[in-house]
Amino acid sequence: MAEGTYVKLTHEQASLQNITPGELNQPIDVAQLTARKCQECGQSLPPTYQPPADEDWSTGIFGCAEDANSCWTGLFCPYVLFGRNVESVNEDITERAACIGHVICVEGGMTVAALTAAFNGIIDPQTSFLICEGLFFAWWMCGIYTSMARQSLQRKYHLKDSPCDPCMVHCCFHWCALCQEHREIKCRLSNNIAPSTTVVDPPPVQEMNASDQNKEAELSSAKGDGRTGLEIQPV
Repeated sequence: MAEGTYVKLTHEQASLQNITPGELNQPIDVAQLTARKCQECGQSLPPTYQPPADEDWSTGIFGCAEDANSCWTGLFCPYVLFGRNVESVNEDITERAACIGHVICVEGGMTVAALTAAFNGIIDPQTSFLICEGLFFAWWMCGIYTSMARQSLQRKYHLKDSPCDPCMVHCCFHWCALCQEHREIKCRLSNNIAPSTTVVDPPPVQEMNASDQNKEAELSSAKGDGRTGLEIQPV
C-alpha cells in the first residue's frame, strides 16, 4: 500500500475506531511471574501462604538418640556440628568460619569463667561477678549467634517454631537443638536425592568377515532352491 492512501472501513470494522489511546498497551497479569517466591529456595508460594510457615520438624527436640553420630559430635564437639549445619544451609559460609564463630561466642565465655575461677583460689564477690559475667556472655551469645542459623534453616524448609522461639531454644536446649537441626538437614537432603539409575552396557558390535558371508550365502541359496548337498551317481 502506498504511503498516504486510505482504506474505507466496512460497517463491522467501523466500531474499531472507538479505541482510546493506550487501550492496547495494558499490562498482562501472569500468575507465574507475579506470584510470591520464597527468598531461600526460590519456589513460588501459594496465594494462601502466610508466614510463619506451618511445616513440622521431622524429629523432636529431644530425639538426639535417633542419630548416634550427631549425638556424640554435638555432645563433645558442638562447634563442629554447628559448622556442618551452617555450611549445609548457607553455602557462602564455610564450616571453618562457623566453627570459629561458635568457639569465640560460646566456648569463649565458658573459658573466661573457668580461667577466672582457676586463677582465683578464693572466690570473693569480685571473682564471682567475673565468673557470672563470663557465663552470661556465653549464654547470651549462644542464643543470638546460633539462633540465626536455626532461623535460616526454618526459612529454607518453611518450618515452624518448635518448641518455641529459636533464640530461646538455643539458650535452653543448645546441644539438643544442634542435633535436631542436623537430623532435619540430613532428612531433607536424603529426600531430594534422585534414585540411582541402572546402567546397561550396550551389546558388543558384531562384525562379519568374508568367509562368514560366503557360508551364509551358500546356506541361503541351498534353502531357496530346495536342494541338498547330496549328488546322485549312476550305478
